[in-house]
Amino acid sequence: MNMVVCVKQVIDPEAPPASFKINQSDNTVVPPSGIPPVLSPFDENAIEAALQIKDAQGGKITAVSLGINLLRDVVKKPLSMGADDLILLEDEAFVNGDSLSTAYALAMAIKKIGEYDIIFCGRQAADWDAGQVGSGIAEILGLPCVTLAKKIDITNGKARIERVTADGYEVIEVSLPALITVSNEFGEPRYPTIKGIMAAKRKQPIVWKAADIESESSKLGATGRRTKLLKLFQPVREGECEIIEGESPEEAAVNLALKLREAKVI
Repeated sequence: MNMVVCVKQVIDPEAPPASFKINQSDNTVVPPSGIPPVLSPFDENAIEAALQIKDAQGGKITAVSLGINLLRDVVKKPLSMGADDLILLEDEAFVNGDSLSTAYALAMAIKKIGEYDIIFCGRQAADWDAGQVGSGIAEILGLPCVTLAKKIDITNGKARIERVTADGYEVIEVSLPALITVSNEFGEPRYPTIKGIMAAKRKQPIVWKAADIESESSKLGATGRRTKLLKLFQPVREGECEIIEGESPEEAAVNLALKLREAKVI
């Protein structure tokens, strides 16, 4: 079973909101000072899904990540968890892309890898939360795509997938090869072992430039964008607090009820 997992380095979603800054001149996020990036948590769920299949049936897992200035300690996490290889798409040509141009670059890299039974992605990236890249890769490669998987069973060249829905889940069976996006309902990803961390430190990733994946430059990065970001801003949350008093707890309760009725809450 040959599996490819797409992963992304993101700003730590657990960073304090006050640490985020917006560069209004070019609509970009300024990375918070002193807070290192992390692997997108949803992508860790995707790695775990691949690892469980490898544990049960054997096979090979290749992690692929796109970006520039990728921190090796961050993007090597799939290796420390148990992935076999890591391919980094590092080139200025990939900068400032949108979901489509990112999906195109990843699809071309996966096509270069060649043999694969399943491509895994997280349900969405933990920074932009668009959830479009996985489906885009499947479309470009002409593969069936199942999103929001919470459970995956592989039997006789087919994947039986429990897919999260608004009111529960549905069961879908798809022939391989296919692309599956994995939801956080899949379960907690495993922690890297000391042995895995040491092995990951010794293993060097494969680095591909735009020319290495035989891509069309007009479809990469900012040149390949099909969306325009009009405004990026931090939402302002304001609230008002009114203390309801009374001579006794009972009177305060009555005053509160009257206030809530006045506000048409009850």
